[in-house]
Amino acid sequence: MSLEETDDLHFVGKAEDLVLSKRSVVTVEGRDVLLIHHQGEFYALDCYCYHAGTSLETGDIEELNSKLCIICPKHKYKISLSEGEGLYRARDTSLTPPRVRWFSKGPKQRVHQLSLIQGALYLRLSSRGRLESDYYQGERGKVEREKAERAEDTGAEEGRGWSWSRSNETEEGAGLELEP
Repeated sequence: MSLEETDDLHFVGKAEDLVLSKRSVVTVEGRDVLLIHHQGEFYALDCYCYHAGTSLETGDIEELNSKLCIICPKHKYKISLSEGEGLYRARDTSLTPPRVRWFSKGPKQRVHQLSLIQGALYLRLSSRGRLESDYYQGERGKVEREKAERAEDTGAEEGRGWSWSRSNETEEGAGLELEP
């Protein structure tokens, strides 16, 4: 009996190949999935960041709040590899004195199950509820990723955003003014 696509398992490659490459992107049932081998563990998650659809393939991996996280290379969103949680730092005012710590936004990025069977990796796609990373998957997702990229490029070209300029210089010094 072949395990190629038995019991919702999809063959995605040999474990030794992923160990060597460290990362790989595969498409399973129209879904782009990033496979990662890091510190002896295998991980699988949706390839595009839940925030704006940027590929996570080149994102750095760091340990944050005792969790291994991939950092979106474009906007620096932090996503736990094992649970798909979005993490952020903020001041915890319930502590005395208040101090900055890590908080969870809850699951944002879909993670998938990888199984190692006789040296081969098999993927089972997650089907739990709707998650924000679903938006950037499939053909519609491709269109949305392209739109987001164009909008960001156009915004930069049109000079949207803010710039600082010197104005009202006096003998006491220069004042800074925010210009749209």
